[in-house]
Amino acid sequence: MNTACLNTESAIIFPCGLSARALSEELCYRLDGEVLSATFSDSDTSAAGSDTSAAGSEQYALVEFTFPLNGSAQVLGDGFQMLAQTAGTLNQPLDVGRCPDNNDSYRIYSQNAPKRYYNYLVIEDNEQYILLGFTSCHRFSGYFEFNGNTVKACIDAENTTILQQARQDKSPLESITALQGSDVNALYLRFTQLTAFNHLPRSGVTQKAPVGWCSWYAYYAGVSEQNIHQNVDQMSGQLDAVEWVLLDDGYQAFMGDWLTPSDHFSGGVKQLIEEIKAKGKKPAIWMAPFIAQAESNVFKEHPEWFVRNSNGELLKAEEVTYGGWRCTPWYILDCSHPQVCAHLTRIVRIMREDWGVELFKLDANYWGTLKGQRHQSAVTGVQAYRMGMQAIAEGAGDAWLLGCNAPMWPSLGLVDAMRVSDDVERQGHRFAQIAKETFQRSWQHRRLWQIDPDCATLISIEGQGTTSENYHFHRDVLLACGGLLLSGDPLYHLDDFARTSLSALIKRQGITQSAAVFSDLTMSHAVLNYGSEGKLHLLFNYQEQHSREVVLSSEQSGEWCDYWTGERLSSGAENQCKVFLKAGLNSRAVLLKAKVV
Repeated sequence: MNTACLNTESAIIFPCGLSARALSEELCYRLDGEVLSATFSDSDTSAAGSDTSAAGSEQYALVEFTFPLNGSAQVLGDGFQMLAQTAGTLNQPLDVGRCPDNNDSYRIYSQNAPKRYYNYLVIEDNEQYILLGFTSCHRFSGYFEFNGNTVKACIDAENTTILQQARQDKSPLESITALQGSDVNALYLRFTQLTAFNHLPRSGVTQKAPVGWCSWYAYYAGVSEQNIHQNVDQMSGQLDAVEWVLLDDGYQAFMGDWLTPSDHFSGGVKQLIEEIKAKGKKPAIWMAPFIAQAESNVFKEHPEWFVRNSNGELLKAEEVTYGGWRCTPWYILDCSHPQVCAHLTRIVRIMREDWGVELFKLDANYWGTLKGQRHQSAVTGVQAYRMGMQAIAEGAGDAWLLGCNAPMWPSLGLVDAMRVSDDVERQGHRFAQIAKETFQRSWQHRRLWQIDPDCATLISIEGQGTTSENYHFHRDVLLACGGLLLSGDPLYHLDDFARTSLSALIKRQGITQSAAVFSDLTMSHAVLNYGSEGKLHLLFNYQEQHSREVVLSSEQSGEWCDYWTGERLSSGAENQCKVFLKAGLNSRAVLLKAKVV
């Protein structure tokens, strides 16, 4: 342990052997075990002339890592918000999702700036791994940049006012760790342990994952009270284990007025929830707590509750980022205002204690972090968002909190479960996309939060459908990742394939709550300890891949079989099995049944 104050003249050497150079003369750096912290010191040294601040002081550089870098090394990095991740190599990074942080819609940073890897950066080179990560996110978002032969760790200080206030307060900035080794999953585990010191996970993280049904992908915003009853009536017999009923977007009159139902719910949402509970099911509800549309009462009656732009006008989301998917323009509630937090607590408490809601799906959370003029000028978007989430938690009591379209690291310690992929769509390219997005975050499952891979959609609906082989691929993705299991299909239309598949996925949840483990960054082969039934191997080919033969092996003897059909598979050498994957989107689930002695 080195608790002495380090500066730009000091060598920062992490226990794993990685070294870094301090970049700010006004910070006091301390290395406590594997974690590096930085705090503004008592000196009068300004940032001027040091290699710390970009124009406008939005970017504030903390340290620079100086280990040898291979530009062709494989990488995995997170985005600020749910829809952004990065793969590829250091020299040629590839956006995984549809909405990278710097695209024309989101505009979190400039397209001309170096690629940002928010929260963490994993580098794989010659079967060795380096993980650089921020272990806290209390006030500022942290990210890494690769430029030339160095990796720089920075925070987004948002503006000069906020940064100057941090200097005056002698505030601690976000902490960083550097890990390396040959087992990437061991690095993930240690990273989550270090992060938990700063952000204690909520109680739901280690509970049994919800199994249920969600209205969105069957009806979207056109959902009605009758639709809910139609599906709840199907939740018996073979589908009796479908326990949760998630009423998604569409029940409310306006975005922002969450207690006022739309015309499609003339009987009221409270009455509907009572009827759901009377049938032995658990009610869950969707809301987008940090946004409101102009027609809502909350916007009309309390304009002082909303974030403003640099001209002092009410900020429309579209001015600075993606404007939203419906009922736009979106205006942003300012959670640095104590009345806003009290409002959120009151709304959620009514839903929890009076209506009986047991799970809240909190959507559009990213918008709660948008930069602008707030009631408290020195509060960052990250801080304001965390204030709002804490207010929601106060009202929710012991109910589940599920984050969606959320800022990832700003949500640490504030949700029980987290959507980790884009919206599912009954198309092969989207199944492939959300598979990669989910697998690249599956190591977070039951450590930071329970992962939500989005809904199981196993049948086609009007205007949206794909091939049988693509549905098989989607099914294997859900089998691999675990986490929340919510059907997104109209249950009364399920065919034999969909019913059998959903039942098997539910059975899987009873055998193990863990996510399958990938051994490298290709996300092509995962292994899941499958209780007394044996060991499950899951193989994935993506759209750009050729056909291939995979040889599975085990140190233990047993019987290899296809997980879904039970068909016994031919073996090669002792304790081996050869599996063929077709070109393009294709998958196989192979179970090695333990040998009965």
